[in-house]
Amino acid sequence: LRPQHAVAVRIVADIFHAAVENLKVGADWIRFNPPIADKFEDNSTVKINVGTAASIPMILQTVIPAISLSGKSLNIEITGGTDVKKSPTTDYLRYIVKEAYRSIGIKFSIEVLKRGYYPKGGGVVKAEIFPCKTPNTLDLINTRNLGPKIANVCCQLPKHVAERQISSALLKLEKNGVQCNNYSSSFETSLSPGTSILVYSESDFGPYIGGDCIGERGKLAENVGAEAAERYLESYLANVPVDFNLADMMVLPLSLAKGKSRYRIGKVTEHLKTNLHIVSQITGCQYQIEPVENSYIVNIEGLLYH
Repeated sequence: LRPQHAVAVRIVADIFHAAVENLKVGADWIRFNPPIADKFEDNSTVKINVGTAASIPMILQTVIPAISLSGKSLNIEITGGTDVKKSPTTDYLRYIVKEAYRSIGIKFSIEVLKRGYYPKGGGVVKAEIFPCKTPNTLDLINTRNLGPKIANVCCQLPKHVAERQISSALLKLEKNGVQCNNYSSSFETSLSPGTSILVYSESDFGPYIGGDCIGERGKLAENVGAEAAERYLESYLANVPVDFNLADMMVLPLSLAKGKSRYRIGKVTEHLKTNLHIVSQITGCQYQIEPVENSYIVNIEGLLYH
């Protein structure tokens, strides 16, 4: 377990009053024992400070489906890192995951009160999670050719940093024949300087694809924008409706849907294969990854439960 994984498990355990064994950084096993009686109070409010290193989006990835699929609601405020290396950015969660989850009945809202970047963190995010007793199935094989949007954030950095990031993202898109006319940059408060950018496409019925990147000391703004665009193009040019990061986030809720789901992706990651295997061991769902014309279809037959 990495630190953010341990934090996420501990938060869920505390909310549900569950007992956890061997929960420590570096552990290769844990035992999670939820209480026999439901002790979680509906529509409660929780405030959590996870320190400077922990990723708020990664924690919410764990908390949101657990709370929603329990059939209850929760208001949660988390202080920590909003945009952290090797984790989705808060904007990816807000613009891509939120819409994809909404399509299967899991609804939540996200409000960023303050950005949190390395090393001081201190970002604050409020989320309201709504109940979903049983998720809907998903069928996303074909995609619509939607133009991308760009959301850029800069904190305690000169205006030209944002301009260079957006310009480089636009240039990368244009070189691949993709036009973007919808882009914006916001300048927000934070304890440490930082920046992030998201290139994405989403609509009510898909696609749900995005590419994000965060700035780092010594990394050119041009590279930050270009990398986000490259990650977006990986799914856009493959003409798939679900990007490879979202692909593994959809596994858990769809494993609990009443029926068969399928979605098409551009590549199969180790994260996806691991999630499918572990979730199938716990829920008993059936799954298959089917190669089709330079892409892959993920088939999940959810556990029939009430």
